[in-house]
Amino acid sequence: MSDTVTGTAAEESHHSLDAEQVGYKQSLGRRHVQMIAIGGAIGTGLFLGSASRLHSTGPALLLSYAFVGVIAYFLMRALGELVLHRATSGAFVSYMREFFGEKAAYITGWMYWLNWALTGIAELSAVGLYVQHWWPTMPTWATVLIALAVVLVVNLLSARAFGEFEFWAAVAKVGAIIIFLIVGIVVVGLRLDIGGHKAGVSNLWGNPGGFWPASGDFAWYGPILVMSGVVFAYAAIEMVGVAAGEMANPKVEVPKAVNAVIFRIAVFYCGSIFLLVSMLPTSDFKAGISPFVTIFGRMGLDWMGDLIQVVLIVAAMSSLNSGLYSTGRVLRSLGMAKQAPGFTLRMSGSGVPWAGIVFTSVVYVFGAVLNALTPDAFEIALEAAAIGVLFTWGTIFLCQLRLRQLTDRGVIPPSAFQAPGSPWTSYIGLAFLAMVVVGMAVSGWKSSPYFWHKTDFVVVIIGIPLIFAILEIGWRVVRPKVVANTGDRLRAVWADDGPTYGPRVAANPDAIDGGRS
Repeated sequence: MSDTVTGTAAEESHHSLDAEQVGYKQSLGRRHVQMIAIGGAIGTGLFLGSASRLHSTGPALLLSYAFVGVIAYFLMRALGELVLHRATSGAFVSYMREFFGEKAAYITGWMYWLNWALTGIAELSAVGLYVQHWWPTMPTWATVLIALAVVLVVNLLSARAFGEFEFWAAVAKVGAIIIFLIVGIVVVGLRLDIGGHKAGVSNLWGNPGGFWPASGDFAWYGPILVMSGVVFAYAAIEMVGVAAGEMANPKVEVPKAVNAVIFRIAVFYCGSIFLLVSMLPTSDFKAGISPFVTIFGRMGLDWMGDLIQVVLIVAAMSSLNSGLYSTGRVLRSLGMAKQAPGFTLRMSGSGVPWAGIVFTSVVYVFGAVLNALTPDAFEIALEAAAIGVLFTWGTIFLCQLRLRQLTDRGVIPPSAFQAPGSPWTSYIGLAFLAMVVVGMAVSGWKSSPYFWHKTDFVVVIIGIPLIFAILEIGWRVVRPKVVANTGDRLRAVWADDGPTYGPRVAANPDAIDGGRS
């Protein structure tokens, strides 16, 4: 293959991949990007999910958050390398298409959608729990519908409206955490009394059972097995990858946002958990009640607890907002490749893929039904959503590994923001994700004497094979359309020695422009 032909094929490949960007408005500015990154690192998993995990795990949960935080940093550096290679609103789906082919993109897209569908239900469940702080008799299904209506309107307006919502939501979340950190440092530093309990760093090992409790209801492997829930707490940090396609200057803003992740993790997550376990025994934190509200309540500052409660509602709605935003873009990417229903291609004049957003919101309505049927909706959806998070993180690590292989071979130019420690950081990330899946199965099996109450075990052993069986059937259904759309070019764009395909004679004139018509 001559250099001219190779260059033509490479240009054509990028043209086809970038076709999905047509119609989007690059309206997200610097402050939006920074706050989307910060907001993605602070969510319901910390504000609410940490309560049950503190209760069941003890102070060693701090190590769980710290370790997963390191993996999250590896993840963000891998994602940063991909984004600086090619910014796209198709994000992980588009990268999987480029590096692993159409079927891989199909599976990734629908798994990411499933991730946010379940996460959205969890976040809506959290809103219902928060509102019951003031109105205990308020039906959670009603709260779900009101919250969903608000974020749906925001998403349908424009990408900038989404960015504004996330900006102010992030301001509220960061403000709440900073207030808690300041109060916590004073209380722990002065060893003040909180509801009859003296605060202090010594509580880390003075906690019933010690720092790493392993007797009674505790098990030595508890802090290891609980990492699936901790992964969920960090979910949505990858939102920067999706938003990059609508950033005004991703080459400048993405590296800044990614590099700040490790600082946010250390301060907001590990700092908060450290102060929580230093202020009260972990047995005092109860599932369904934010540990931050518990702390302020014990201090007699009920008004502060109420203020935090409002912020927690904003945090949950922020995550829900991100879910609608990202799934709308990912569904359109799938639709462009004939891997999702054609209606997902529809966009508004303001550059919003409204059809995909509405489709996801309809699924979220089932969250209202779930809340009406079971009071454990949040925990059930949270654990199930963790599988989707793990898969999405895995695709990012895999794509970064393949990108680096190709750049090392000189097939494509190196990214301007390469991940340090590659490939080992991505290998460590993948090994960790595999360990978390095994841990979910083990903890699920031990969680209940009744089989169908072993939620995590059922999700791993039955849920994962069932999901992939459904995806395989779906692929067989859409494959003929994908073949026609691409001219039977289902493999990855790049081979080890250059573009997989030479200049095409399109079987379908829509194939080169991404099938947009």
